[in-house]
Amino acid sequence: MQRDIIFGTSGWRGLLADDFTFGNVRIVTRAIADHLLAQGTADGGVIVGCDARFLGKNFVAAAAQILAAAGIKAFVCDRDTPTPVIAHEIIRRGCSGAINFTASHNPYEYNGLKFSPASGGPALPATTADIERRANEMSVVDDVDQMTVEQARTQGLYEEIDPRPAYVESIRKLVNFDAILSSGLIFAINPLYGTAIGYLDKLLGDAGVTVMTINDHRDPYFGGYPPEPAQANIAQFIDLIRNDSRLSLGLATDGDADRYGIVDSDGTYIEPNYILALLADYMLRSGRRGDLARSVATSHLLDRVAAYHGVNILETPVGFKFIGEYIAAGKILIGGEESAGLTISGHVPDKDGILACLLVAEMVAVEQKTIAELLTDLYRRVGEVHTRRINLRLTPELETAFAEKMSLPPDEFGGKKVCETNTLDGYKFILDDGSWLLFRKSGTEPVVRLYGEANCEEHLQTIIDAGQSFVLGLP
Repeated sequence: MQRDIIFGTSGWRGLLADDFTFGNVRIVTRAIADHLLAQGTADGGVIVGCDARFLGKNFVAAAAQILAAAGIKAFVCDRDTPTPVIAHEIIRRGCSGAINFTASHNPYEYNGLKFSPASGGPALPATTADIERRANEMSVVDDVDQMTVEQARTQGLYEEIDPRPAYVESIRKLVNFDAILSSGLIFAINPLYGTAIGYLDKLLGDAGVTVMTINDHRDPYFGGYPPEPAQANIAQFIDLIRNDSRLSLGLATDGDADRYGIVDSDGTYIEPNYILALLADYMLRSGRRGDLARSVATSHLLDRVAAYHGVNILETPVGFKFIGEYIAAGKILIGGEESAGLTISGHVPDKDGILACLLVAEMVAVEQKTIAELLTDLYRRVGEVHTRRINLRLTPELETAFAEKMSLPPDEFGGKKVCETNTLDGYKFILDDGSWLLFRKSGTEPVVRLYGEANCEEHLQTIIDAGQSFVLGLP
């Protein structure tokens, strides 16, 4: 019997051959088809794509067969495809949505199914709740109708597409490639064996920019690391940049190219919190105007940038779908999350790691400064900010007690009084000097994610220690 289908912040994910099976994929696809038919929004057809994981193309074919049997046309991507490219194609074609088989930055043992509606952004909770309900009411795989690919082609319900050219043309309008080329800088590229192969490297190469690319062939094991461009997973890339004085910047993307990782010219990994603030500042100094948006877990350095430039800051729950809503409505210039998700006005309402990397390349080329120098300049204007996130694993007893602890929190952390409590998503305590702590319980495992921010590393460590002691019951 199938396990319950649960959509997280970015789709349904599971272990291959355990809960992520062909049977469950067919059930979830049929639930999506039924959702679209019930909403009367199925006529535009559904794009179906995948990342570079095991069995991706097989899952794509299975989903297309289910959609065709429901009378919904499947536009099937001709190769593994970045999430932002699929989002762009939804909007360009006016499709009803997309089914994307990706587990993004998760290890190779996982796969996932992400549904995006006609807006091009991630599905909102009301949509995924309806799909969950429909899927979990279907307990027998054999009851799900399907059609062969040959039959679907004959009936005009299956079409293979190449969404790359239209996306590439769009990106060329958003990035100043002439400035990148004229800077003479050389960039290191690391697509982590993922879908950005032939996108980030080729966009720069076609513009005449010199690049050095590694990990640019398909490997479903992702080199033995999770395909996430976090510092712990890209030591080889960092060493390459540190030891080659010709390289000015390292640009990396995750498995489905919706997240980014940036390495400065000296091999220093730059946290996404700082990249978001730097890009917002760069865009505003370049004459573009608009409000900014971040998740509740993202650094308030972005708030300081907004205040410095006289624009508004909008705060959302964790999950890029909420920032995507603001982009789709034309309400913000740039929005992002601390987990390396980012997009800008005039682009798709979903994370785009390819665009983020190119914008950083443009910023460094135009400013003729390293990331460290740009961050020092920003600190001079808005003040210094240090931020960190750690995961706290809970015993069963601590997990049971967590909600009670949060309902009766202390009135100070690390010697600083709590002056505001924010429960938009988790429990965020703003302290009297502007520093803050956020506690967010994982919905799938006994883990509390603890986020902290302060004006210096010493105070940050103090409040992080206080938050950890509070949750774990340490002296």
